[in-house]
Amino acid sequence: MIIEEETEDYMKITAPTLLLDKQKCLQNIAVMAKKAKQNGVRLRPHFKTHQSAQVGEWFKDTGVEAITVSSLRMAKYFADQGWTDILVAFPTNLLEIDLINELAGRIKLHLLVVNTETLEVLQQQLQFPVNVWLKVDAGYRRTGVLPHDHTTIDNLLNNIEASNSLMFSGFLVHDGHTYKQTDTKAIQTIHSTTVYLLQMLRERYFVRFPGLQLSIGDTPSCSVVENLSGVDEIRPGNFVFYDLTQQRIGSCSFDDIAVCMACPVVAKHPERHELIIYGGSVHFSKDVLPQEDGSVCFGNVVELNGKGWSAPLEGIKLVSLSQEHGIVKANPEQFAKYEIGDLMYILPVHSCLTSDLMKGYLTLEGEWLEHLSGVPQYALAR
Repeated sequence: MIIEEETEDYMKITAPTLLLDKQKCLQNIAVMAKKAKQNGVRLRPHFKTHQSAQVGEWFKDTGVEAITVSSLRMAKYFADQGWTDILVAFPTNLLEIDLINELAGRIKLHLLVVNTETLEVLQQQLQFPVNVWLKVDAGYRRTGVLPHDHTTIDNLLNNIEASNSLMFSGFLVHDGHTYKQTDTKAIQTIHSTTVYLLQMLRERYFVRFPGLQLSIGDTPSCSVVENLSGVDEIRPGNFVFYDLTQQRIGSCSFDDIAVCMACPVVAKHPERHELIIYGGSVHFSKDVLPQEDGSVCFGNVVELNGKGWSAPLEGIKLVSLSQEHGIVKANPEQFAKYEIGDLMYILPVHSCLTSDLMKGYLTLEGEWLEHLSGVPQYALAR
């Protein structure tokens, strides 16, 4: 354990620890839930960011009943927590057919399909009905069927329609290329284009499948765009914590970032104004933010205060990561504030990866929250 004894506001930290500001997190959830309600769309939040049973419970107070995950293992974890409507927003892994059948037998399971080969195997080996979404590539170019490739879409739908165990739910898009934008108008354009393409697909197939749904999911669009009408559900995930990448994009302010790394200072180098922290790529990930001067930033340093933490400090940044080491560059004034044995607090570039690596959270009230990555495999296999 990294927690030894209580201090004034939180537990004593002796190793890299991911702090969670519960109030900011709750506020982020409430804001997105309100936006979804105002737009008349279902909020099916992506739980891959927090992967925590306790954080998941906070969504229920806003009326969320259906969730998104990124793996079948994650689906099982949350099914075991009582969630009964789960979409696995990742191309179906046929090697996990036993787990698919186990889940389909007890929850409303939604699977993602891109190829007819997947549908053929599912038809042969499914023991219970599942809901199927077709992944559409509206510009991200990661995976999915192109929206104008009607031949492929028709073949996929023919396979689904001929099956007794596959039920077509609709078309699903993830606009991951919004993460590369820093202009809100560009994000709006990407979103509008995607909604237009999805609407065209709905128009083409509505008579055949009158109940088909349209689903989108990326935090930049769902945070920046005010009018989210034209689809049936949104699946943002990163918004629950936000991070420096989302702040750079314009999805949030620094005040909305709900997680912060606490790292011990283990060495000082006055000759180059660098501090060495216990906190490396195995804690933060290798995600980086390019700076205007050509340098890179792996995290912004903040200070704890009575309300959580401050805005990023000027003159000090996390500039390099190796496996366990982090190098923090500081001006003379900031350098002088830290001694070996102090804790340094740093906002992460990508909260999803940092959360996954850290395997748990310590709230500012001193409560330890679990993370799926910290749950033994055997526990999930029971």
